[in-house]
Amino acid sequence: MIKAPNTRAEALQRDAADPLADRAALFDLPDGVTYLVGHSLGPPPKGARDRLAAAQADWAGDLVRSWNSASWIDLAERTGDRLASLIGAQPGEVIVADSVSVNLFKLAAAALPQARTYALFVEEDEFPTDQYIAAGLGGLSGAEVRLLAPGGSFEALRAGGVVIKSAVNYRSSEVTDIAAHEREARRQGALIIWDLSHATGVLNLKLAADGAVLAAGCTYKYLNGGPGAPAFVFVAGELSPKLATPLPGWMGHAAPFAFDGKYVPRDGVARFASGTPPILSLAALSGALEAIEGVDLGQLQAKARALGALAVARAQAMGLDVLSPVEDGRRGGHVSLRIAEGYPVVQALAARGVMADFRAPDTVRFGFSPLFLSYQAVWNAMAALAEILESRSWDQPQFHARAKVT
Repeated sequence: MIKAPNTRAEALQRDAADPLADRAALFDLPDGVTYLVGHSLGPPPKGARDRLAAAQADWAGDLVRSWNSASWIDLAERTGDRLASLIGAQPGEVIVADSVSVNLFKLAAAALPQARTYALFVEEDEFPTDQYIAAGLGGLSGAEVRLLAPGGSFEALRAGGVVIKSAVNYRSSEVTDIAAHEREARRQGALIIWDLSHATGVLNLKLAADGAVLAAGCTYKYLNGGPGAPAFVFVAGELSPKLATPLPGWMGHAAPFAFDGKYVPRDGVARFASGTPPILSLAALSGALEAIEGVDLGQLQAKARALGALAVARAQAMGLDVLSPVEDGRRGGHVSLRIAEGYPVVQALAARGVMADFRAPDTVRFGFSPLFLSYQAVWNAMAALAEILESRSWDQPQFHARAKVT
């Protein structure tokens, strides 16, 4: 177990020894804001702003020629190679494209014919889009779709189908043992598609070493790529030649500018590209990755869990129900608490400059992005939570007014 600071002074001591402390200067955050929502939407790194401005200048200056002169045409693959190093994959096994939902659909449709049985499995506490995609694909393909009880994916592998599974649960932050699941999948003729949305950029992922072969994930959480930033697809090199994408768009063609009416897939993961890549978003993501590149991923994971341990300890001292694993090794980068009045509490925190998020019906989540957060900031945020709960200052009309996004 990680020993959490017991005082504000101890938190300051941790900050003084933090090997990642200098990374905070790479971000644009408003003064007076403690941003604990990096697990939902990361803040803007300065590099993202600069790369976006450069791409806009290329567009204005060289116009359509920028596809060649600024190498726009290869940006999705180059950025994918950079992402590969963050998830323990090899160059050429990752490409940036589309959204997580679309990529899960593509991978699941491609994987079904390769599995021992033509069936899809997803747990009922998975992120909703993962469940929706499984149900939708089942309706189109005729594949059997089974909704599993939470934690039921390991046993389901015995059926030999395709399992969609998050590496880190979006609500509880519980981490899945990827290696153990993959060993069982190989024994049973099953395939697993990993949703890495709440894992990439905060955990020290080692997909190749763990035997993973298929994954998708977003880039706007801990990777700070910006709202709606494009997602990514990972396919292990040995598997990609066996897979056929259900969305054979022209950017996945071996020779897109031959304008051949017959589809011939590109080699490797690039066959999962579909439409024209979103260059401005890709440029921002490319710049955002500069904030994490060169960081020791072991130190990154350790700090995220230490910040989480601090939040868990303070929450337990308040008598709150901690929904996330208390054991540090089983927890990702965020901590979830059950607070009956969660929504107005989150609004009251925001009024004090502490940004968290709420998930119905009663979950408050705090995200601990290790690149820009300090121990002192987390200590102060938990102190603010304690004051709000003790004083019941959350119980004001303006804090109960519901917005569309929670």
